[in-house]
Amino acid sequence: MDSFTVTERAARRIHEILGREPPGTMLRVSVEGGGCSGFQYKFDMDTSKAADDVVVTREGATVLIDPISLTYLNGSEIDFVDDLIGASFRVNNPQAKASCGCGTSFSL
Repeated sequence: MDSFTVTERAARRIHEILGREPPGTMLRVSVEGGGCSGFQYKFDMDTSKAADDVVVTREGATVLIDPISLTYLNGSEIDFVDDLIGASFRVNNPQAKASCGCGTSFSL
């Protein structure tokens, strides 16, 4: 079974961000080619859900993932980190064999 989880910390931050958007807005997480390691994570606001999207809800936050991206994200967890280098969403992807220093791109 495909799985993707959202930490409580990430869900609270997503909910906060989406609260400033029009009602019904969701966060779409996807994977596209590019970045310094081959693939990169992409985060977009979306107001429509495709029939085959995987929907993850937590703490009032809704995250959408298309089936193709989920093959690259299976088993992953999105977290929100606020540290010395800044605040950002971080995808902890067990499939990634390498990633760039900033954590936005990866290779399989």
